[in-house]
Amino acid sequence: MSSQPSPANMLPPPPDQGTPVSVKIRERLVAARKRFHANDNIAEFIEPGELERLLDEVERKMEGVLDSMVINTRDDHNTRNTARRMARMYLNEVFKGRYVVQPRITEFPNAEHLNELMIVGPLAVRSTCSHHFCPVIGKIWIGVMPNEHTNVIGLSKYARLVDWIMGRPQIQEEAVVQLADLIMEKTQPDGLAIVMEASHFCMSWRGVRDMDSKMINSVMRGVFLKDSALRREFLSLIPGRN
Repeated sequence: MSSQPSPANMLPPPPDQGTPVSVKIRERLVAARKRFHANDNIAEFIEPGELERLLDEVERKMEGVLDSMVINTRDDHNTRNTARRMARMYLNEVFKGRYVVQPRITEFPNAEHLNELMIVGPLAVRSTCSHHFCPVIGKIWIGVMPNEHTNVIGLSKYARLVDWIMGRPQIQEEAVVQLADLIMEKTQPDGLAIVMEASHFCMSWRGVRDMDSKMINSVMRGVFLKDSALRREFLSLIPGRN
């Protein structure tokens, strides 16, 4: 007479047992037909607890990179925990803008019907070039021309939005457009102007190693695009950019 299997033996294993968490997240993005480029935010596709597991996965793969570079992390006290530090740095710090939801922004009605040029800046930019993963360090100025229907947000909120957009591997031209789209959506002004100036370590740290080069670009929306006098006023009021 054969023995009956125990209840524990009758339970099937979880269908996704052993599947890397990065694969699960990618499958959700593909199923939703959502883009997941380096400068995209994917927070809505990450389930609770998965970011911690993703950190463990990145650590293991970073250890493999160090092994392939013939670095003895086992015996070298300086690099023994480098893989973990790198994983934390990328997921929790420099690329945080990919993995966390947009910061909460409180909007207020334009009760006083403000309609004069407002400039915020310079705001610090700390980003990473998506070509070489080298730092991009600089500053941003934001000009807003409100109307009576514009939503007003606190000055510190501009800094939070900049940090969220720039906290991803970025190309400067695309980063400024992303930021402009977000601020236009949040505030609905008559016009928006953004100027960004940054040093790219892929120019100074590698390649031509030009230490003095900077990139400056701008995005103009609404009345800033149509009114050259307003555009000149904004540019003339940026300290050091006259």
